[in-house]
Amino acid sequence: MPRHSKLSKQQEIISKLNAIVEHELAGVVRYTHYSFMIFGYSRIPVVSWFRDAATETLDHATQAGEMITMLGGHPSLGIGDLLETHKHDMGEILGESMQFEIQGVELYRELLALAEASGSITLEEYARRLIAEEAMHISDIDKMLRKPGDVAQAVKNEAP
Repeated sequence: MPRHSKLSKQQEIISKLNAIVEHELAGVVRYTHYSFMIFGYSRIPVVSWFRDAATETLDHATQAGEMITMLGGHPSLGIGDLLETHKHDMGEILGESMQFEIQGVELYRELLALAEASGSITLEEYARRLIAEEAMHISDIDKMLRKPGDVAQAVKNEAP
């Protein structure tokens, strides 16, 4: 395989990892903000859930940054979009969180495809593990969006 095509594949992987870093760092800000905006009877456990999500999202950004430097790349100092609806109803916040997590799964799926094409077992396993973790987050949010007693998924998704 010519050296330049290998470098371009590696650069494509690094670029995708940087998109993940930026996305996850935006999640840290997003989840921290959401934790401030929760009101009502269920505030304490939901605030705790959002703050735990912010911590885990920072860990995901850190792991992606470490993968970038492992590949000889330079982690981005950027941060992803921080858009919100400014509707601070818990359902709206959870809906925004669901969309954020689904976007994350898509980024990790794209990374998985690049990793498979490159033949890197390390990157494949990393991407698969993060897809599974993000799928669990989607499942948690879905369950929070359900009315008490509802068993059916609130939002149909392919992540789990």
